[in-house]
Amino acid sequence: MILSFPAMRGRMGKRDYFVAMVKLSLVPKLFKFRDWAELPPEQRAQRVIQKSRIPEITQYILDNEDGYLFSSLTASFDCEPKFTPANGRDDIGILEIPFDADLVINDGQHRRAAIDEALKENPKLGDETISVVLFPFEDLSRMQQMFSDLNRTARTTSKSLNILYNQRDLMSQITLTIIERVEAFKGLVDKDRVSLALRSPKLFTLAAIYDATHALLGSVVNAVYDEKLALALEFWEEVAKNMPEWQKVKSGDLKPMEFRQEFIHSHAVVLCALGSMGQTLISTYPDDWKSRLRGLRQIDWRRTNKEWQGIAMSGSDVVNRRQNRMDTASFLKLKMGLKLTPAEERSLKGATDVPSIMNNLRKFVG
Repeated sequence: MILSFPAMRGRMGKRDYFVAMVKLSLVPKLFKFRDWAELPPEQRAQRVIQKSRIPEITQYILDNEDGYLFSSLTASFDCEPKFTPANGRDDIGILEIPFDADLVINDGQHRRAAIDEALKENPKLGDETISVVLFPFEDLSRMQQMFSDLNRTARTTSKSLNILYNQRDLMSQITLTIIERVEAFKGLVDKDRVSLALRSPKLFTLAAIYDATHALLGSVVNAVYDEKLALALEFWEEVAKNMPEWQKVKSGDLKPMEFRQEFIHSHAVVLCALGSMGQTLISTYPDDWKSRLRGLRQIDWRRTNKEWQGIAMSGSDVVNRRQNRMDTASFLKLKMGLKLTPAEERSLKGATDVPSIMNNLRKFVG
């Protein structure tokens, strides 16, 4: 049995290759699953598939059937294809390969697996197509080199940039609205990087405000979008009113670089903790949470404040690990008069262990 695909023929690295349009329904049949885990690393042509990634990609397809997007699969063929040029062109035509051809994916095995799962949920997707770049199979060494070449320069985009460009994510849209409408954030948010350069004129990162707002609001669906947007705007406006140092930066009385050198409360670990504390504060005191936020003015946000050691800082470094975010949130809850759970109390007590704090402080001042 022969399969035919509209295709283009090209040349790259002194090798002929083809780009074919393949129906999604054929993808699981043409590109069989290879369990590379059964082989030692030196005998594999691919990385071992991470099955935990597949449900997320599958759900992305199913949730965005009218707008999902995939880059090309790349595969090697171990057969004799037939390419028939069309309309007098040498580079455009019909590619024919045997149905039982041995096709090995060089790049895109997780997409292939997710397509297979999505088709089980919605077989109609099978009529859609994906482009596949096909190279002739040579040997295992060439396959391994292809995998290395295809992945060696790949770089994931920054979290901030993903938030900026993701129009499907309601939390992203809320965050983008916040940084444009909350006066303290206007013009002071880096929308590209997840960490600020030493001399950056910005004070916050988009990723940090996103995480903080997510901690405040939890999940967001269309039915409650307007309500949660209004709450987020109200919360961050009220927080900003009680952050005199933020206001000094906004007015030009304090440079962002000088602020970051002296204070801690523009860092992601504190912003996320503010969001988490805010969620508890609002649920505990729904009628007067705004007035209680005045307690933020009583907190010493300076890096030299020993209270931050073991919680949000280690020596001179601000630490943004998950545990530090949780402990910083617990610390802020205590400062705001909120009750901690037993687990939060234990964790905070462990974070403020005196010997370890003294050790960090010696490094700080030494």
